[in-house]
Amino acid sequence: MKDTKNNTTDMQLSRHFRLSEFTRSATAMRYGIDNEPDVESVEALQNLCIHVLEPLRKRFGVIKVTSGYRCPELNNKIGGSPSSQHLRGEAADIHVGSLETAKKYYYFILDNLVFDQMLLEMKRGKVHCLHISYTAERENRKMVRSEYRV
Repeated sequence: MKDTKNNTTDMQLSRHFRLSEFTRSATAMRYGIDNEPDVESVEALQNLCIHVLEPLRKRFGVIKVTSGYRCPELNNKIGGSPSSQHLRGEAADIHVGSLETAKKYYYFILDNLVFDQMLLEMKRGKVHCLHISYTAERENRKMVRSEYRV
C-alpha cells in the first residue's frame, strides 16, 4: 500500500511559509487528532502560498494563518463544511485584525491575484478572518463574498 502521508514535520512551503503554520490546531491537539496532510494536500498548500500568500506578504508584510489544512476528523470536529477546500490544502484563513486591514487585503487580492474563493468572514458583527483559496486542479473561479457570516 502506498504511503500518501507527507512525513515532513515542518517543511518550507515557500520563502516565508512553513507547513506547521497550516497544520497547527488547538482543537487537534486537544483531541489527539493527527492533522498531517498527504502529499497532494502539501502540493496544494505550496500552490496557495506561491500564488496568493507570498504576493500578499510582499505587499503587506507578515501574514498570520489562523487555519489551513484540516484532516476530515478535525474539519468535522470544528463543524467545517464537508466540501471545504481546507480538506485538500487549497484554503487558508488569515488574521486581519481590523475591517480596514481586511479590506486592503481583499481589494489587493481581488485586483491583482488569481484565486478560487475569497470570503471576508464576520462573527458577531466584527471581522473574523479572510478566507482565501487557490486550486491548480481546475480554473479558479474568483468567487467573492464580503461580510460572510460564520
